[in-house]
Amino acid sequence: MQSKLRIVNSLSGKKEEFQPINPPFVGMYVCGPTVYSDVHLGNIRTFVSFDVIYRYLMYLDYKVRYVRNITDVGHLESDADDGEDKIAKKARIEQLEPMEIVQRYTNDFHTVSAQMNMLPPNIEPSATGHIQEQILLVESLINNGLAYEVNGSVYFDVHKYNEGHSYGILSGRNLEELIASERALDAQNEKRNKEDFALWKNASPEHIMRWNSPWGIGFPGWHLECSVMSTKYLGKTFDIHGGGMDLKFPHHECEIAQSVGSYEEDPVNYWVHTNMLTVNGQKMSKSLGNSFLPHELFSGEHELLDQAYSPMVVRFFMLQTHYSSTLDFSTDALHASKKGYNKLINGLRLIRSMEFENDGSAPDEKVQQQIIQLCENCYNAMNDDFNTALTIGHLFNILKKINSLQTRNLGFEAIGQEVFDKMKKTYTEFIEEVLGLKDEKNVDFQPLLQEIIKIYAEAKENKNYDRVDEIRNALKIQGILLKDTRFGIDWAFEE
Repeated sequence: MQSKLRIVNSLSGKKEEFQPINPPFVGMYVCGPTVYSDVHLGNIRTFVSFDVIYRYLMYLDYKVRYVRNITDVGHLESDADDGEDKIAKKARIEQLEPMEIVQRYTNDFHTVSAQMNMLPPNIEPSATGHIQEQILLVESLINNGLAYEVNGSVYFDVHKYNEGHSYGILSGRNLEELIASERALDAQNEKRNKEDFALWKNASPEHIMRWNSPWGIGFPGWHLECSVMSTKYLGKTFDIHGGGMDLKFPHHECEIAQSVGSYEEDPVNYWVHTNMLTVNGQKMSKSLGNSFLPHELFSGEHELLDQAYSPMVVRFFMLQTHYSSTLDFSTDALHASKKGYNKLINGLRLIRSMEFENDGSAPDEKVQQQIIQLCENCYNAMNDDFNTALTIGHLFNILKKINSLQTRNLGFEAIGQEVFDKMKKTYTEFIEEVLGLKDEKNVDFQPLLQEIIKIYAEAKENKNYDRVDEIRNALKIQGILLKDTRFGIDWAFEE
């Protein structure tokens, strides 16, 4: 397969041509949610971004195995090696079994994913389903001299690893800087070095989630699961590993060390990271009162919102910024996204209903080439590191041609059957299959609407202007605008 796709690799910081290990097969692993609380918008932004990457790779006819894990054990209150397991803590507070917490928030995550029109991954493994594999990886690192056991806990020896490899290769940090800057941890008294991280933790008597191991009863460290599950389902080296930029260090850095330390192979060819979500230029946080949960956006029930925004409007909003750039959340941006989304969907409704007509217009090679180039621009934008923002801009330019066909300012035969078919295919497929946007107003109300338009036309003809205004206002409340054109009465969703 020939592809012009280029990806910015977080490991090199450069844009590289995408070359799968075993084309046309692509292995992609994305760090999934830690299921102890509602999924927040920053997570959703990451998963929407990788949903588009997944969609576009399949659109290019790659056979993708998309693995996205569920973290249901081992994620402590801090990203270090101390504190209580977040899921166990939630279970203790609510007096529930930990797996009840896991199931509840996993179900909620799946619900939000479906609302946002995300395709499910091919495999969705969980950390608790791979305890034995994690134990085997720890044993491998001990045997290779890169891990050591203390009081039932096992730690990765970062200094030993750094003798033959480079710890910090992904995040751009070096060990000397870490030694100078990192604070001492509570558990440092049993570590050889404060930079070492836990592979397996000894479980205290009150710890709920616990398993037998060669080192006693305990539980796996957070970083271990992704090395194990990515290797099991995608091989020792696979194509794409992704997640939010907050995972680059320490999580992904530790993954690299674990995998290289065990298999002596670089685990990933292309590291891809999404950027953060801000609110009016500030970092989103509960303490500032500017954090949003998806259901608050969909219902409009938040003090910073003036109305509800549908899942597809939110998805469109997220895709208007490149995944690697900071996305700033504001009501103005959401208002603009609602208008933009409705414009694209109006165009989708319009082009779907269009069939090529022999209208007697003269062929216009210049316009034909313009449309062909606009279609190619969509591919070029997505091939440029999955640039959804540029792609949307090109789709709006195609929409102008679609509207010109509808108003008869552009003739069908002027562009020809082949160009028309290419434009229709590109516009519909990039909106629905690549960007994953769909028409949320999917009830077939057009027969009823056409009858209302007939009544509206009769009222106009009879100069019953009160009735005309009444019909207009009633439809506007439903988000539908009537348009009086020289070709008759048309309608569109309010933008």
